[in-house]
Amino acid sequence: MNKITAAITCVNGYVPEYVLSNSELEKMVDTSDEWITSRTGIKERRLLKGEGLATSDMAVEAVNGLLKKRGITANDIELIIFATVTPDLIFPSSACILADKIGAKNAWGYDLAAACSGFLFALETGAKFIESGKYTKVLVVGGDKMSSIIDYTDRNTCIIFGDGLGCVLLEPNTEGFGVVDSVLKIDGNGRHYLHQKAGGSQKPPSHETVDAREHYVFQDGKTVFKFAVTGMADVSAQIMDRNNLTADDVTWLVPHQANLRIIDATAERMGVGKDKIMINIEKFGNTTNGTIPLLLWEWENKLKKGDNLVLSAFGGGFTWGSIYVKWAYNG
Repeated sequence: MNKITAAITCVNGYVPEYVLSNSELEKMVDTSDEWITSRTGIKERRLLKGEGLATSDMAVEAVNGLLKKRGITANDIELIIFATVTPDLIFPSSACILADKIGAKNAWGYDLAAACSGFLFALETGAKFIESGKYTKVLVVGGDKMSSIIDYTDRNTCIIFGDGLGCVLLEPNTEGFGVVDSVLKIDGNGRHYLHQKAGGSQKPPSHETVDAREHYVFQDGKTVFKFAVTGMADVSAQIMDRNNLTADDVTWLVPHQANLRIIDATAERMGVGKDKIMINIEKFGNTTNGTIPLLLWEWENKLKKGDNLVLSAFGGGFTWGSIYVKWAYNG
């Protein structure tokens, strides 16, 4: 019997309608369109507006679209892995809430938190469940309502992040398509440079933490940028070396959309030209767990069976990694 691999057989995404442009941010904080664009590559980002709307509501839109595209029902899903740092609630998990909202009566699942690398960690995890032979339909979801933890008086962070979500379906494959290899890393020392100060068990919510605005993202931008450039570039080059891939062999680089300069540095290290890089940071900004699946969603019609994709990300923690995927179908 041929080896079972986990192939991505369908992909879908969702971004909210409301557009927060750079010109709008100019009215909110001391910044400019030129400054934001030159340093990040971002022109606008989407925000989820509406009372009580949460990350799982974006997932419902994306997942229902995926089920329709694939021609299956929610009851066919056996496992949901939901990568997010903005769950609807501390508990229950957003995977649990999503299963209820879409009617996935036969699924179990959980949330996975690895900041901007979360989707890659979830994809690798989901792939192992498929490779085990026990499951045939695993739903991997990645997305965040970052606007819920962003301080819109902090010009260092509010210009970067947006809301959005994507999802993929993993199914068994015996032709060698799907998740081929991965390099995944963590370094907890990075928590000092990118984190949310309060809200966890170390510093529970209180009047003091709210008044000090400690429930928002804190980022030491220069330090994070330095580590991200090195981290994403290193693992992307490593995944190529391990699988004997040259720049010509790589069909697409699918990089986390944190900063255009980080993306360019990763591509340069890999020797990959700009015509092979998926980029939508100018439209959506950094949606954290949503960036990579949203890229796959937008580029789906350009993908061909057998294409070699290198997925790469870096996130708070620090977390970082790269996954080599051989695409399983014509978009």
